[in-house]
Amino acid sequence: MKIKIKRKMYKTYYILLVYFIFFIVFGFIMSSPHEILEGFKKILFQSNILITDYIELGGIGAAFINSGLLSIACLFIIVMLGLKPNGAIVAALWLISGFGLFGKNIINVWPVIFGVWLYSKYQKEHFLNYVLIALFGTTLSPTFNEFSFTGIFPLWQGIIFGILTSVFIGFILPPLASYCIKLHQGYSLYNTGFAAGLLGTVLMSFLRLFGINFNKRLLWSTGHNLLFGIFLSILFISMIIIGYILNNKSFKNLFEILEQPGRLITDFFLIYGKGSSFINMGILGLVFTVFIVVIGADLNGPTIGGIFTIVGFGSFGKHIKNTIPVAFGALLASFLSIWDLTSPGLILAILFSTNLAPISGHFGWEFGMLSGFIHVCIVMQIGYLHGGINLYNNGFSGGIVAIILVPIISAFRQKFISGVDELKKDKDY
Repeated sequence: MKIKIKRKMYKTYYILLVYFIFFIVFGFIMSSPHEILEGFKKILFQSNILITDYIELGGIGAAFINSGLLSIACLFIIVMLGLKPNGAIVAALWLISGFGLFGKNIINVWPVIFGVWLYSKYQKEHFLNYVLIALFGTTLSPTFNEFSFTGIFPLWQGIIFGILTSVFIGFILPPLASYCIKLHQGYSLYNTGFAAGLLGTVLMSFLRLFGINFNKRLLWSTGHNLLFGIFLSILFISMIIIGYILNNKSFKNLFEILEQPGRLITDFFLIYGKGSSFINMGILGLVFTVFIVVIGADLNGPTIGGIFTIVGFGSFGKHIKNTIPVAFGALLASFLSIWDLTSPGLILAILFSTNLAPISGHFGWEFGMLSGFIHVCIVMQIGYLHGGINLYNNGFSGGIVAIILVPIISAFRQKFISGVDELKKDKDY
């Protein structure tokens, strides 16, 4: 009986493992062993700050193998800790997969994770209570590469300083992330990105005091839309099929998911089951893949990373009803901006603006569009503060938008509702 329960519990992990192995196989199909080896050298030993597209830097093969290996390693940690599958874990693993294509590699994530582990020991608590913060906290993993391999310090001094700094970041991130959720009240899904943005800003302020700054970076691959369009379509259609089968060959609970605001913490996986969650994830993936292609943008490491992040949070707060208004608001701001619609920063801003989906889900599509519009205005300026070491730059921006916008909406909305009630009373009288 126990064996059957355990097998059922880990079925989700088996499915995810197959997907991550698929990434590795795809990588070997697309590149020769020599190309993969040379690509890995570039990915592991060069700057990884925003925006570093691993497909442009190291090739398709190395990028997808890095993503697959990194995801499997994180999945292994979760299994070894005995954590049952839930929406947050699924979201974290798909986010790791996505950023395994731009910014996170199989070396630079471990100092931050180790730092969070040390914090758990300091608190005398089990690491399983902090593993999600550790995985999400790898947003600051480019710090290691910047100190180690960019020539700021001699190599061995840089590696030591990079490790120590990254471990320290991991150590202080959990209490900061726990506090930050109180600031935006769960209306920003990328909570760790907001906390990391604050931490990265403080770190860069110290470094700039001593004249240390990181060079800007923009690596952005083009010309792969047909290949990646087919790849992603197969991936997301398979999710819908798997979800349909797991959901007793039905789409039950899908409409119930669409009625959820998505505010943290809303776990679709636990509330509606893994089948409905996979269906929702697959639909989100197809919608945003088509969106990127239709507007003429590029499918590459960063944009696929953005799509994977949306897909992951399809089990933890996002669905088409609460994400599309935010994305359209961001798209509107992009049309009115001085930047080209398909420029890297704007495309990522549109995809990751869905971080603010709970605002749309809770207050309505109008406020969702407004949040997406404001998000683009802020995110295009805010990267300088942390020097690009916070990969969840849009999470930083989204947290700021939520902190500013939510109390204003709440105050005026409540005033409006009160006014309507008074009018009704007068009329009745």
